[in-house]
Amino acid sequence: MSERLVLTSSGPSQTQEFGARLAGRLRGGDIVLLDGDLGAGKTTFIQGVGRALGVDDVVTSPTFTLVRDYPTAAGFHLLHADVYRLERLQEVLDLALPEQVEEGACALIEWGERAAAALAPDYLSVRLDYGQADTERVLTLDAVGPRWAGRFDGVAAALEGRQVTR
Repeated sequence: MSERLVLTSSGPSQTQEFGARLAGRLRGGDIVLLDGDLGAGKTTFIQGVGRALGVDDVVTSPTFTLVRDYPTAAGFHLLHADVYRLERLQEVLDLALPEQVEEGACALIEWGERAAAALAPDYLSVRLDYGQADTERVLTLDAVGPRWAGRFDGVAAALEGRQVTR
């Protein structure tokens, strides 16, 4: 059973703030799959996560490097992957994301739907869609699998508990 939370962001700073609030609920071994059109705010959201986890480096899109690895103040590594340019599932496997997650890294993967089949079916999905105003974004979070089942209420509370649908 999946749990869902829908949020509306008024602009990039609020999208980063939502990411920062989620960061406090992340653990080593977590997978967060981010999806949405180009420019929808996936990297902006991850910048908020990185800032809140004490990442010293500037968090930028790994479009051409595919994966960036950031040590965090939380004691685990934050993997920021962008699989947009990958054409085959084997290429996702070649990045060794599943192994790194098993070793305790937390992976945030842009264009996550493309990588989902190569990962454990236990993740948080974050979909960013354009809203009605130019800077508005609608974020839809879905908890998939047992790892998130007992934690989703805490995620909702951290993100200021907009409507939770079961």
